[in-house]
Parts: sequence; C-alpha cells; structure tokens
Amino acid sequence: MDKLPINPGITDVVKAYKFLKSRVRRTPTEYSYALSERAGAPVYLKLENQQLCGSFKLRGALYKMNSLSPEERALGVVTCSSGNHGQGVAMAARELGIKTWIFVPDTCPETKKEAIRRRGGDFTELVVADGDYDFTERAAHEYAESLGITYVSSFEDATVVAGQGTAGFEMFMDEPEIELLLVPAGGGGLMNGVAIAAKALNPNVEIWGVQTDTSNPWVVSWEGGSVKEVEYGETLADGLAGGIPQSLLSLAKLRVKGILEVTEEELAAAIAFMHREQHQVIEGAGAVGIAALLAGKAPVGGRRTGIVVSGGNIDEAKLLKVLAENR
Repeated sequence: MDKLPINPGITDVVKAYKFLKSRVRRTPTEYSYALSERAGAPVYLKLENQQLCGSFKLRGALYKMNSLSPEERALGVVTCSSGNHGQGVAMAARELGIKTWIFVPDTCPETKKEAIRRRGGDFTELVVADGDYDFTERAAHEYAESLGITYVSSFEDATVVAGQGTAGFEMFMDEPEIELLLVPAGGGGLMNGVAIAAKALNPNVEIWGVQTDTSNPWVVSWEGGSVKEVEYGETLADGLAGGIPQSLLSLAKLRVKGILEVTEEELAAAIAFMHREQHQVIEGAGAVGIAALLAGKAPVGGRRTGIVVSGGNIDEAKLLKVLAENR
C-alpha cells in the first residue's frame, strides 16, 4: 500500500493526550443499564456531550491551533464547521489569542451559531454561507487562500485526528476490555482517531462507524474504497452531514470493520430514549451509535460494547419536537 497522506499513530495520540489532559474535560465512560438491558450485553458510553463546549471537537481544535507557529498565529486562521468544530476553534482562539474566521452553512443550528459567537468573543468572526456544508467548506478554503492564512480542517489533518483520538484513549484506559466499538463516522477525524487509540490498546476490538441514510458517503464508498458522491437530505445529524476525504477513507480501511447506516426515524427514537432512560441530552450526530444498537443493526452478539457519544448541542425546539413524536 502507498504511504498514506494522513497517518498518525498511537504515539501521536499520546502526545495529544499529554497536552490536552489538563485543558479539556475527561468525560466519563459510563455503564448504561438501559442500553445493556436492550442489547443483552454490557454497554458503555463515552459521554463527549459532557465535554467543554458540548462535543469532542475541542480536543482536535485546541491541539491543532496550539501547534501553529508564531507567524501563523499572528495572521489568524480560517475554518469551516457544521457547528461543533466551530465552537472548539472559537474556544481555542480566545485562549490562544488567535483571530479566527469561522464559516458555517446556513443549516447550522442557531444554538451552535450563538455558542460560537459567545465562546470566541472578539477573536472570532462568524460567516454564515448560503449553502450546504460542502459549499461552505469550499468558500472557507478560498477565503483562507485569498488571505494567505492557515485553514484549520475539522477532520482532514493528522494533528486534529490525533487530538480527537484522545477520546478513545481515555475510553480504553477506563474500559480496556471493550470488544465492539461504535463511533459516529462524520468526516472521519473522530472515527479514525478513536480507532488508532482503540486498536493500539486492544488489538482485538471490532470498530464500526455509523451514519444516517440521508448523508451516507461512507456507506456507498466503503466497499470500493474510493469516495463516491451521494445525494444529501435533511438530517437530525447535522454534525455528520457532508462529503468525506479519500485520505481518511483510506486510513479507516486499516482499522475500521465497516459502516452501519441508520434512518432518521431510528435516530430520533435514540435521542428520545437517551433523554427518557439515561437523562442525557444528545444531538443527532452523537446518537447514531445508540440508534444502531437500539435498531438491532449493531453486531453486538453478547459482546462488551462501547459507544462514542460525540456531542449534545441540539436546538431546544428540535429536541422538544423529537421528544413529542417519540413518547
């Protein structure tokens, strides 16, 4: 196999953990009685919805921005986000004193837009693009190039992947005997980072990515190993919407078993189940692994199962609607 353009290892994840351990919250790896009963096997949740800024994204954003040279910091950075990465970058911008332009698609929830503005303060300028995530990402790249400044990817970056992997590192330090692991697929940064840590600490663990049928480039691209275009629809998992890079698809092929697909109805039921049974507020992107388990799509087979719950930033109106429709 040709050398991968992005290929961090466990040493990179450990370095990231060393830096981040005093700067981010070590979220709990919590046993779920309700999900274990439904699955017929022990189920553990890595609750990144309890992370500072409400998602795992702070890990990669802060680690990446801290790695910039003084010259890069002085010029500022540009990024694109569906909301959670933007919050992480905004927090890092304020802490490190770096001017930041954060592009978000017009579908970005108001909760996330307001959080970006609040967390970044005077160091952050929010730019709302008139298009979907892929359109917005192109616009952000063009803006960064026009200014000659650094673009901070939310996933296609070895430093970001290593930072996200610290969530998996913590999880397997807490529960090293997890046999089956479900991770939101998204752009691939979290899934690959967690897979690097998980496989290093437990080589026998089986890892599955999860996404929705309304935004499923991982599903359609997986078998052939080359990225394919898909039609995108409305989704509760706005944090997972958009295309994927070939670099992270190739990297995932080294450690990830496959990709599971859930429906929007199954996702809504999972959000409601976790609110009702676990008293956890979880956004759509964070609930896909739970949805796969509840729908019987995860190959549990009695195995000790871990689920990465990636975030909890869901608009109140959207949450109330989901709860009302899934009593």
